[in-house]
Amino acid sequence: MPVSHPSISLPRTLFYNLLGIALVLSWWSPNILIWEYLDDAIFFTTNAWLHDANTLWVAIVALLNNRLFDVGSMLLLLGLFVWAMARDPVREHRLLRWGGIGITMLLTAGLLNRAVRYAISYTHPSPTLVYDNTNLLTDLVDFSTKAVSSNSFPGDHGMMLMLFTAFLWRFSGRTVGLVSALCVVILSAPRILGGAHWFSDVYMGALAISLVALPWVLCTPVAPAVALRITDILIRTKQRLPIA
Repeated sequence: MPVSHPSISLPRTLFYNLLGIALVLSWWSPNILIWEYLDDAIFFTTNAWLHDANTLWVAIVALLNNRLFDVGSMLLLLGLFVWAMARDPVREHRLLRWGGIGITMLLTAGLLNRAVRYAISYTHPSPTLVYDNTNLLTDLVDFSTKAVSSNSFPGDHGMMLMLFTAFLWRFSGRTVGLVSALCVVILSAPRILGGAHWFSDVYMGALAISLVALPWVLCTPVAPAVALRITDILIRTKQRLPIA
């Protein structure tokens, strides 16, 4: 799908924004305890699976929270990006055009991460630090893994995965977008299963931020225009290069 200049889709943007605000209100309201219930239920259930007798499951979760799995996740996302590029029916300057999309995505990720750190002062530690007598992955395996986080809100890992999915959905379409959305669930699960993140860190915090911020980039001409501008620069740069 080529980079284009769509008109702003204000109704869609506001709809996504309202969904994000509704998520925040459902978490913030003292009369609605659904997130507290889900957080505790999911943590205590999954943490109970982490014990000496359940060695295979412990090893799997610990490996999924190892830095090497993060490298594997990056390779998977790169594969999805290449797949999206390969599905683009416009062959001319396809590599450079998707280079522009990729750079735009990275710029958006950097700006969103900085904005979140500046605008959101609320923090909380992971459930493994909140509750006593929990089963810690680091006590059950003899290799490096992530079991705790001093500030697990919002789930920055999940937020970047959602941003990636939103960009692929916008520029490649529903098929790649749905596969990428499935990867969000799979790749964000290890932190929750290991107790380093609450369920709400990802599916309230990260999702709400994505629903509020990303539509103003992807449902408006902003991302396509930036990607097109970067693509033009890449094309002109290539044309100036001495090619035998």
